[in-house]
Amino acid sequence: MQQRGVGSDDQLRQILQQTRVIAVVGLSDNPARPSYGVTRYMQAQGYTIVPINPELKEAFGERAYPDLLSVPFEIDLVDVFRRSELVGPHVDEAIQKGVKTIWMQLGVRNEQAAQRARAAGIDVVMDRCILVEHRRLIGG
Repeated sequence: MQQRGVGSDDQLRQILQQTRVIAVVGLSDNPARPSYGVTRYMQAQGYTIVPINPELKEAFGERAYPDLLSVPFEIDLVDVFRRSELVGPHVDEAIQKGVKTIWMQLGVRNEQAAQRARAAGIDVVMDRCILVEHRRLIGG
């Protein structure tokens, strides 16, 4: 599953405990979509959510932004709900933004983008669900 980088339970727990602001790339306002349920859960756990979707004006009571670079404050973690082949530009924006962690959701893997992020000193989690890991490691 996880190749190099973040993968141990201790590393994942530390990321989840130190993260305060999560930008959700590809957040949908459709309750049937995985991004909706995961984001609702993470917000209920006390995280500040930043919706990233050019089609939305707001979600979960938070202003939505068209891209990461439009967000006028710091982001700790970028949670990516996009197809693997579409991840690269979002990772490049996250590098420019100086985020601490990029989290690619279950089924999302882009090793080239991950290598760029790691080279910039960013922790990378791939092919894991942040909700599942949060419940397992922290509870909720």
